[in-house]
Amino acid sequence: MSTLINPRSLARADGLMSAPRRVPGLLLVCTLFLLAACSKAPEKAEDIRPVRVTVLSPANADVTSELPGAVQARYESQLGFRVGGKIIARQVDLGTVVKRGQVLMRLDPKDLQLAQAQAVAAVTSAASNRDTAKADLKRYQELRDKNFVSQAVLDAKDTAFKAAQATYDQAEAAFKGQLNQTAYATLESDVDGVVTAINAEAGQVVAAGTPVVSVARQGAKEVVVGAPENQVDQLRRSSDVQVRLWADPKQLIRGTVREVSPIADPVTRTYAIKIAIPDDTPNVKLGMTAYASFISKTSDDAIKVPLTALLRVQEHSVVWVVDGGAVHQVRQVPVEITGQHGNEVWIQGALKAGQQVVTAGVNQLKPGQKVAILNAPEASLPAARSAAAGAAVAVSGAAR
Repeated sequence: MSTLINPRSLARADGLMSAPRRVPGLLLVCTLFLLAACSKAPEKAEDIRPVRVTVLSPANADVTSELPGAVQARYESQLGFRVGGKIIARQVDLGTVVKRGQVLMRLDPKDLQLAQAQAVAAVTSAASNRDTAKADLKRYQELRDKNFVSQAVLDAKDTAFKAAQATYDQAEAAFKGQLNQTAYATLESDVDGVVTAINAEAGQVVAAGTPVVSVARQGAKEVVVGAPENQVDQLRRSSDVQVRLWADPKQLIRGTVREVSPIADPVTRTYAIKIAIPDDTPNVKLGMTAYASFISKTSDDAIKVPLTALLRVQEHSVVWVVDGGAVHQVRQVPVEITGQHGNEVWIQGALKAGQQVVTAGVNQLKPGQKVAILNAPEASLPAARSAAAGAAVAVSGAAR
């Protein structure tokens, strides 16, 4: 006898048998959720910046400011013709060594020679009139002695002679002046020196007084440098100035500040300082590149730091001072720059010897920032290395 099996009964039986298999999976998922809920959130890594520092020490030394410049003649003349005309010859070149009285340029003398001939003719005419008036005066004096003419006629002849003599004197003075004008067609050097500039060429028409040649007088030389406006007063008070030539850096030349320009150059915005050097200094030529070092004493509270220690904040210069203790922190201290030489500056402010100032990484700091000193003294190297290692571990943990 066959038995009919209900499909629904089979399905219900299969579900009851598979239910125990699902229990372990559900328990595993619940356990994982509980563990995740009980675990703590990762702590945020503390921001510790590695920096380099320098220990402040009182400067109380000489401040040296070095500025580039050039060797120039102390006296330089810009020469020009005293009359106008057309240049027909240039007889010197740039850099020519000239002697006193040497011809530099010539003008076309034709017009001047014609004016000179006219002056000669005027002198000749005036001389003839003067001689005629003199002869007349002499004859009338003889007639007056014989009482053949009146005294009035003699006085008229005397007046005519004096007028003729004055006309002659005038013509002769004009002739001498024109003679000088003709000589002015030749431009000569009035000193022994070197031609430093030529501003006109043959064929050019120039007016009287126009500079055409510059001649530097031999002998006295000086070094001219441009000083920034924030260093002019300090450099003016420098007690010692040393000059070095780029061609011979080992040669030190003692100099003296002779003149400080009262106005700034309109192009470079610097003030020209002229430094006199001894006339007998060897191997010094005009136009050489030179460097002038201005040495002056610092004030008692001036401190020297590297240029990298300075930070510009709201138009003021500050430095980061490291406060010691169990944890190193930094704070800003405003300072004033009193001098500079190369990559070092002299500063004044609320600082004292023995403090540590950050010299590398100043742009990455903020007030109260914790730092790890990389170049700490030997006594504090272990602590610095430990702090740096802790910072590295914290950063690594945060990255993970």
